[in-house]
Amino acid sequence: MYSESPRSVSVERAEEIFAAPGPFLTRVCVSHTTSLEDIEIMLDLHPDVIQLSMPCELPDDLPARLIRVAAPGQPIPARADALIVDGSAGRGLVYDADFASYLVKHSKIPVILAGGLHPGNVAEAIRIVRPAGVDVATGVEDSPGVKNEQKVRDFIKNAKGATYD
Repeated sequence: MYSESPRSVSVERAEEIFAAPGPFLTRVCVSHTTSLEDIEIMLDLHPDVIQLSMPCELPDDLPARLIRVAAPGQPIPARADALIVDGSAGRGLVYDADFASYLVKHSKIPVILAGGLHPGNVAEAIRIVRPAGVDVATGVEDSPGVKNEQKVRDFIKNAKGATYD
């Protein structure tokens, strides 16, 4: 939400998406906003999680879990329930393996790996970095914002099949 990304949706579309899956899925709002007003509108959707890539002010009583982006050369966000390593802000640029591995080893909260992942490299990325989870967008698309079902299936299969050394 609140982005120029082809994956960005309106508040109305987000409401439809959140209503569709039923009670047992995690609803996540992903945004590049820095506006407290935008965040309050997102909170009206009752997400389980908000993922923010930009520094911003947050309400003290945030009712959703918070994922913050961590990128090389940027301060590590102090307030977060998890970190996502993605210095490209969803543009598909490859993650920094050294930075991601360092964060995984030293963070007290889960670290999610993103950035340039696709079905062909996700297992190796998991083996090297050992993240709590992985995130993908452009790596399973045929064109911006258009997912390829087979690529999604292959990504999930390869991520689940990943092993550590």
